[in-house]
Amino acid sequence: QVQLVESGGGLVQPGGSLRLSCVVSGSIYSINVMAWYRQTPDQQRGLVAVIQWRGSTNYVDSVKGRFTITRDNANNTVYLQMNSLKPEDTAVYYCYANLRNSRLAGAIDYWGQGTQVTVSS
Repeated sequence: QVQLVESGGGLVQPGGSLRLSCVVSGSIYSINVMAWYRQTPDQQRGLVAVIQWRGSTNYVDSVKGRFTITRDNANNTVYLQMNSLKPEDTAVYYCYANLRNSRLAGAIDYWGQGTQVTVSS
């Protein structure tokens, strides 16, 4: 069994910063891709940032230059540093991992429970 546990969400003023963390635990052989998605009540869940095993990253245009995704492979953790936050960044942020449970297993997608980020004055 695999669990993804997010932390770090909350309320912040426009222009402020937050750092999200997601720890992956359980039966893990290898983690291929880790990412952050976000969703608002009136929008589908969408990709914010993704990081590959070797560290290459990609971001949605709206957060480029403001958000940074990093990962700690030794501790199965992914982070999202969010700076210069805007009201439109308000959403529930979900951690995602594509991983293998064993050497012979295929890769499976896993999701965290979500953490609320609210940007408001």
